[in-house]
Amino acid sequence: MSPRLDASHTQEATSASPPEHLDPIESIESNDPDTLAGLAGLPEIPPYDEVGPVDARALSKTLFERLESLEEGTYEYSYVRNTLVELNLALVKFAASRFRSRSEPMEDIIQVGTIGLIKAIDRFELARGVEFPTFAMPTIVGEIKRFFRDTSWSVRVPRRLQELRLDLAKAGDELAQKLDRAPTVAELAERLDLTKEEVVEGMAASNAYTASSLDAQPEEDDAEGALADRIGYEDHGLEGIEYVESLKPLIAELPPRDRQILSLRFVAGLTQSEIGEELGISQMHVSRLLSRTLMRLRKGLTLEE
Repeated sequence: MSPRLDASHTQEATSASPPEHLDPIESIESNDPDTLAGLAGLPEIPPYDEVGPVDARALSKTLFERLESLEEGTYEYSYVRNTLVELNLALVKFAASRFRSRSEPMEDIIQVGTIGLIKAIDRFELARGVEFPTFAMPTIVGEIKRFFRDTSWSVRVPRRLQELRLDLAKAGDELAQKLDRAPTVAELAERLDLTKEEVVEGMAASNAYTASSLDAQPEEDDAEGALADRIGYEDHGLEGIEYVESLKPLIAELPPRDRQILSLRFVAGLTQSEIGEELGISQMHVSRLLSRTLMRLRKGLTLEE
């Protein structure tokens, strides 16, 4: 139900309480002549979704004229101000559409943009001779950009890199349309008058803008599972890689027969008896040779540490 600024409608709204949306006229008491006088003479406001841009500008100008004569904090002031917000929400939706490619929900972007609209209404002065949409749009867009800059980065990066990311995105879109392909680092650097290193740094910073949950489910056409299922597992064999590399030169210094015994025992997996049969010596002799070799290697590792 849209607010109507006529006395008959006011009389019908004596017992109504204001709903959640902006329709404060329904809370006016019929026996409050001061309130009625403050709103007298204003045009009737049709449903907001039926007001075109030209009519919205004309109605807004009339409401701004009345707002300047009202005292801030009064009911009349709040009603006129809220009506201005409703009439100009199309500006917020238009500004928010420029950011539809972002990851944030459009409802949140519109809500932030509405804050910018309210700030613009509070600062606007008819005496400046500027149309309200021209005055309000930079404030709305600035509020949305500030929201993305301050809250939307998954990892906090310097302000310089945040702004560089926006410049790279804009230049990338323009060059892609012109070249009919993705621009190179050199082309982006030339377009923005930057070094290649600065462009690469800005691209790397862009990776901090969004983060994916490890438990996020894949797309429907993705046969793989969640990201957590695709991450590499801990390789316990890496724990001994340092010792293996340290042992290589020590093993190379061993006599050929000792190296052969080590290979048969720890690579081929033969028992001491099988190694004895392979070399034509007793199992006890193999045991003594193997113990001596292992002690030598252990001592060499201890000395290196």
